[in-house]
Amino acid sequence: MTSVQFYHNTGDPLVLACELIGKAHRSGRKVAVISPDAAMAQRLDRQLWTHEPRGFIPHVMSGSPLATETPVVIGIAGEKEWPHTDMLFNLATGLPAACERFRMVIEIVGRGEAELSPARTRWVHYSQQNFPLKAFDAERRIAL
Repeated sequence: MTSVQFYHNTGDPLVLACELIGKAHRSGRKVAVISPDAAMAQRLDRQLWTHEPRGFIPHVMSGSPLATETPVVIGIAGEKEWPHTDMLFNLATGLPAACERFRMVIEIVGRGEAELSPARTRWVHYSQQNFPLKAFDAERRIAL
Protein backbone atom coordinates (compact mmCIF):
# COMPACT_ATOMS: atom_id res chain seq x y z
CA MET A 1 0.00 0.00 0.00
CA THR A 2 1.14 3.52 -0.76
CA SER A 3 2.23 5.59 2.23
CA VAL A 4 2.28 9.39 2.05
CA GLN A 5 4.48 11.90 3.84
CA PHE A 6 3.75 15.63 3.80
CA TYR A 7 6.54 18.11 4.48
CA HIS A 8 4.82 21.40 5.39
CA ASN A 9 6.21 24.87 6.04
CA THR A 10 8.92 24.51 3.43
CA GLY A 11 10.85 27.72 2.79
CA ASP A 12 12.37 26.49 -0.49
CA PRO A 13 10.76 23.32 -1.88
CA LEU A 14 13.63 22.67 -4.29
CA VAL A 15 16.26 22.74 -1.54
CA LEU A 16 14.24 20.32 0.59
CA ALA A 17 13.53 18.12 -2.45
CA CYS A 18 17.26 17.89 -3.22
CA GLU A 19 18.02 16.99 0.38
CA LEU A 20 15.35 14.27 0.55
CA ILE A 21 16.14 12.93 -2.93
CA GLY A 22 19.81 12.70 -1.92
CA LYS A 23 18.92 10.71 1.19
CA ALA A 24 16.65 8.43 -0.83
CA HIS A 25 19.35 7.84 -3.45
CA ARG A 26 22.02 7.09 -0.83
CA SER A 27 19.72 4.47 0.70
CA GLY A 28 19.23 2.78 -2.68
CA ARG A 29 15.73 4.07 -3.46
CA LYS A 30 14.49 4.88 -6.96
CA VAL A 31 12.76 8.21 -7.30
CA ALA A 32 10.32 9.92 -9.64
CA VAL A 33 9.84 13.69 -9.22
CA ILE A 34 6.83 15.64 -10.45
CA SER A 35 7.51 19.29 -11.20
CA PRO A 36 4.65 21.71 -11.90
CA ASP A 37 6.28 22.94 -15.13
CA ALA A 38 9.36 22.68 -17.34
CA ALA A 39 11.03 25.72 -15.76
CA MET A 40 10.97 24.20 -12.27
CA ALA A 41 12.08 20.83 -13.66
CA GLN A 42 15.13 22.53 -15.18
CA ARG A 43 15.88 24.36 -11.90
CA LEU A 44 15.66 21.04 -10.03
CA ASP A 45 17.94 19.44 -12.61
CA ARG A 46 20.55 22.18 -12.05
CA GLN A 47 20.21 22.02 -8.25
CA LEU A 48 20.71 18.25 -8.19
CA TRP A 49 24.07 18.82 -9.90
CA THR A 50 25.21 21.37 -7.32
CA HIS A 51 23.33 20.53 -4.10
CA GLU A 52 26.04 18.35 -2.57
CA PRO A 53 29.51 19.57 -3.55
CA ARG A 54 31.07 16.10 -3.26
CA GLY A 55 27.97 14.09 -4.00
CA PHE A 56 26.44 13.01 -7.25
CA ILE A 57 22.78 12.18 -7.67
CA PRO A 58 22.30 10.52 -11.05
CA HIS A 59 19.17 11.92 -12.66
CA VAL A 60 17.54 12.49 -16.04
CA MET A 61 14.38 14.02 -17.41
CA SER A 62 11.49 11.60 -17.96
CA GLY A 63 11.82 11.60 -21.76
CA SER A 64 15.42 10.44 -21.68
CA PRO A 65 16.28 7.05 -23.17
CA LEU A 66 18.25 6.45 -19.95
CA ALA A 67 15.23 6.94 -17.66
CA THR A 68 14.77 3.23 -16.94
CA GLU A 69 18.43 2.93 -15.90
CA THR A 70 18.67 6.12 -13.84
CA PRO A 71 17.65 6.18 -10.16
CA VAL A 72 16.13 9.69 -10.23
CA VAL A 73 13.72 10.75 -12.98
CA ILE A 74 12.25 14.26 -13.24
CA GLY A 75 8.93 14.80 -15.02
CA ILE A 76 6.21 17.39 -15.43
CA ALA A 77 2.76 17.39 -13.79
CA GLY A 78 0.41 15.12 -15.68
CA GLU A 79 2.97 12.38 -16.33
CA LYS A 80 1.32 9.00 -16.10
CA GLU A 81 4.15 6.64 -16.95
CA TRP A 82 7.22 6.36 -14.76
CA PRO A 83 10.09 3.88 -15.02
CA HIS A 84 10.17 3.47 -11.22
CA THR A 85 7.44 2.78 -8.68
CA ASP A 86 9.37 3.13 -5.44
CA MET A 87 9.15 6.82 -4.40
CA LEU A 88 7.25 9.72 -5.95
CA PHE A 89 8.08 13.30 -4.96
CA ASN A 90 5.30 15.75 -5.77
CA LEU A 91 6.34 19.38 -6.16
CA ALA A 92 3.19 20.28 -8.11
CA THR A 93 -0.10 21.44 -6.62
CA GLY A 94 -2.24 18.79 -8.27
CA LEU A 95 -2.83 15.21 -7.29
CA PRO A 96 -0.20 13.02 -8.98
CA ALA A 97 -1.56 10.65 -11.61
CA ALA A 98 -1.24 6.95 -10.73
CA CYS A 99 0.22 7.73 -7.31
CA GLU A 100 -1.18 4.46 -5.96
CA ARG A 101 1.43 2.56 -8.00
CA PHE A 102 4.23 3.93 -5.78
CA ARG A 103 5.35 2.56 -2.43
CA MET A 104 5.72 6.08 -1.06
CA VAL A 105 4.60 9.56 -2.05
CA ILE A 106 6.43 12.59 -0.68
CA GLU A 107 4.47 15.85 -0.78
CA ILE A 108 6.55 19.00 -0.38
CA VAL A 109 4.41 22.00 0.52
CA GLY A 110 5.53 25.63 0.73
CA ARG A 111 4.13 28.32 2.98
CA GLY A 112 1.84 30.27 0.64
CA GLU A 113 -1.91 29.80 0.47
CA ALA A 114 -1.54 28.93 -3.22
CA GLU A 115 0.31 25.80 -2.07
CA LEU A 116 -1.51 25.11 1.21
CA SER A 117 -5.05 24.93 -0.13
CA PRO A 118 -4.28 22.31 -2.84
CA ALA A 119 -2.19 20.37 -0.28
CA ARG A 120 -5.22 20.13 2.00
CA THR A 121 -7.23 18.74 -0.92
CA ARG A 122 -4.53 16.14 -1.62
CA TRP A 123 -4.42 15.20 2.09
CA VAL A 124 -8.19 14.58 2.05
CA HIS A 125 -7.89 12.48 -1.12
CA TYR A 126 -5.11 10.32 0.31
CA SER A 127 -7.04 9.95 3.55
CA GLN A 128 -10.14 8.82 1.66
CA GLN A 129 -7.97 6.21 -0.10
CA ASN A 130 -6.88 4.96 3.35
CA PHE A 131 -3.21 5.62 2.57
CA PRO A 132 -1.12 5.83 5.75
CA LEU A 133 -0.33 9.53 6.25
CA LYS A 134 2.45 11.32 8.14
CA ALA A 135 3.08 15.05 8.40
CA PHE A 136 6.29 16.90 9.21
CA ASP A 137 7.18 20.53 9.77
CA ALA A 138 10.08 20.94 7.35
CA GLU A 139 11.47 24.06 8.99
CA ARG A 140 11.46 22.81 12.57
CA ARG A 141 12.26 19.22 11.48
CA ILE A 142 9.59 17.62 13.64
CA ALA A 143 6.69 15.26 13.09
CA LEU A 144 3.27 16.80 13.43
